[in-house]
Amino acid sequence: MAKTVLIVDDDPTQRRLIGAVLEREGFSVAQADGGEAALDRVATGLKPDVVILDLVMPHTPGIEVLKSLRAQGFGAPVIVLTATGGVDTVVQAMQAGAQDFFIKPASPERIIVSIRNVLQMGQLTAEVDRLSKRAVGRTSFDHLVGASPAMAQVKALGRRAAKSSIPVLILGESGVGKELIARAVHGESERAGKPFVAVNCGAIPENLVESILFGHEKGSFTGAHEKHSGKFLEASGGTLFLDEVGELPLDMQVKLLRALQEGEIDPIGSKRPLKVDVRIVSATNRDLASQVAAGRFREDLFYRLNVYPIEAPALRERREDVPALVEAFVRRFNIEEGKRVAGASPATLAMLTAFDWPGNVRQLENAVYRAIVLSDDPHLQPHDFPSISGLSSPPAVEPTAVVGGEQGAQAEPPTGPVSVLDEKGHVRPLDEVERDLIQLAIEIYAGHMTEVARRLGIGRSTLYRKVREQGLEGVLTEAG
Repeated sequence: MAKTVLIVDDDPTQRRLIGAVLEREGFSVAQADGGEAALDRVATGLKPDVVILDLVMPHTPGIEVLKSLRAQGFGAPVIVLTATGGVDTVVQAMQAGAQDFFIKPASPERIIVSIRNVLQMGQLTAEVDRLSKRAVGRTSFDHLVGASPAMAQVKALGRRAAKSSIPVLILGESGVGKELIARAVHGESERAGKPFVAVNCGAIPENLVESILFGHEKGSFTGAHEKHSGKFLEASGGTLFLDEVGELPLDMQVKLLRALQEGEIDPIGSKRPLKVDVRIVSATNRDLASQVAAGRFREDLFYRLNVYPIEAPALRERREDVPALVEAFVRRFNIEEGKRVAGASPATLAMLTAFDWPGNVRQLENAVYRAIVLSDDPHLQPHDFPSISGLSSPPAVEPTAVVGGEQGAQAEPPTGPVSVLDEKGHVRPLDEVERDLIQLAIEIYAGHMTEVARRLGIGRSTLYRKVREQGLEGVLTEAG
């Protein structure tokens, strides 16, 4: 998803020049011709990812606009423009909440670097906030990515459940994010900040289920060399999340039912039961009603758990959330892997949205992770997802060209020199020589831009910018 930049300047020429630079780099641009217009646009629903704000404007100066935005809770980064570069002015803007500044007229490179830096800092801040809230048990439904009707329903049901202590059963296929929903129920409840303990019932060896859930006393069985409290006691005062609860053995289902009904557990080897204060949130990818009919799940436990069911939708049922999920994963993996990927190209997003994702959000997450690690482009391309697109990465070799109109006929790639002199023997302008050289490289390497950039000794983003500036898009299309 393209990031939106709001340019606030009373000079239409400045707005046009900066807007052209940003659009060439793939940003979406919005404009306001003054401070009041900017405040009106934000108040009426515009949510820019970055604001470029001129400090000197009639009627409402930029510093007043900045203070007003921050007072309204506007949290997006703001970059201020100044024509003087006075230290006092810059310090005042920074104290009012600006993240960066540059002096007019600024070079395109300075503008782009500034925007990418403040976006990356914002992503880092958001990720730190997310991890911090998860660590202290305060994940909220705002952390669930997606605005589709299916996800809106999940959030609405989850928030209602969080306000009470009702048992919640989260249903859905593997990989849809059932644990994140459970964490949000806990994080928006009165138990927020208390322990959130997750147990995958399907991953526990059958002979250890009782000990892990309910604990044991020292010496109660062979190998019990010390006392173990168990997950119920660990979660006391908070929430116990029983993932894949349908995998529990029948005898453990009896003990679980008693713990839910009586609010007490019997650790192995203990002489007396222990009282516990735990909220149970369970989840399963199985049809528990069918399990009950087949005798593999206790009916009384089923009714005890299935008081407030929440159906987590499969990713193919909320395809419109795929771009937002991709953006969230790109942000996270950029931070974890030290990368600077700006996002996914429109063609890539269309491809990912159309895919069925049998592994749901978990599969998408892993696919984006792999693409981030391997990609050298500013935007993820379809070939970065070979298992989905069927494309391999562009070869880093010199291809041969098909010429002469005969299919399969091959000839040497064009090797004619790029002349630096015109027909009168004078040196040609540098931009003309550069244009011819880029065009020749595109033809030689058949439009494989990674290889073209490597051979020219420049970055891919710089190469694409020069292609646009030199009007070589047609040559690139023909070479591709």
